[in-house]
Amino acid sequence: MAMAALRREGKRFAPLMSSQSINAIRSSIVPSEEQASLGVRNISTQVVRNRMKSIKNIQKITKAMKMVAASKLRQVQSTAENSRGLWQPFTALLGDTPSVDVKKNVVVTISSDKGLCGGINSTSVKVSRAVHKLNSGPDKEAKYVILGEKAKVQLIRDSRKNIELSIGELQKNPLNYTQVSALADEILKNVEFDALRIVYNKFVSVVSFVPSLSTVLSPETVERESEAGGRLGALDSYEIEGGETKSEILQNLSEFQFSCVLFNAVLENACSEQGARMSAMDSSSRNAGEMLDRLTLTYNRTRQASITTELIEIISGASALEG
Repeated sequence: MAMAALRREGKRFAPLMSSQSINAIRSSIVPSEEQASLGVRNISTQVVRNRMKSIKNIQKITKAMKMVAASKLRQVQSTAENSRGLWQPFTALLGDTPSVDVKKNVVVTISSDKGLCGGINSTSVKVSRAVHKLNSGPDKEAKYVILGEKAKVQLIRDSRKNIELSIGELQKNPLNYTQVSALADEILKNVEFDALRIVYNKFVSVVSFVPSLSTVLSPETVERESEAGGRLGALDSYEIEGGETKSEILQNLSEFQFSCVLFNAVLENACSEQGARMSAMDSSSRNAGEMLDRLTLTYNRTRQASITTELIEIISGASALEG
């Protein structure tokens, strides 16, 4: 009560005080340059507190997302490493020939269904566009098959007419070979191709992934290339047992190769996604911490400036009463 009365008296007698003396006291406590840079007279402490509370909540979310991504990465990484042994025998037998020149090309772009994982999806889309451009021409046909919503959103802007098939929600359930082989069957039934070019991100480490391209040829193309000689010409040296013809065996090999390569590519891309999300959430948490430090400093300075202003008013009122 006494302080409130003193403030009222100080305000009533404030005109009796010289403005120079008040400014001198204020400048001696808080420099004018610092007041101008911080805007201490215009910042509400309540606004700063609300901002700090929001950033703390965001930091909690990013830390939780990092932990979830780390848990998912551990689950998928072991499966991806084991899946590498599936497609390697096919590469040794049929080869991986990205430079093969065929008429009908299908670019299978693998991406994620969710964001907040850095530039992993943009990288896949850029490589897919480059592969599509290289295999397009007056005598060639190139189409897209998209696995994942993020690549679909980007490619649909300028390549809507070239999208042959789009499949989403790949990781709604834990990835397994049965699920991916069903996707491979759907692609084989609905898309005509001479060569499938699978674009994905190969997992290297938590902070590193490499855009990769795998090529799977159709049975007709494999048979044609084997007759032409080269690496695929060695297929004639193998003995065929049973009643199946060479065309039937190549058909089965091509389909099984595609399902195995697609399974590995989806797992590698899933590992890269979780690793990129871990890195992105870690960076976000650090940035939130730095922003909190700056806001805490601003809040303390604003509060100090408010206290300083009140002290100046009290001193001014007391001086006016003494005068």
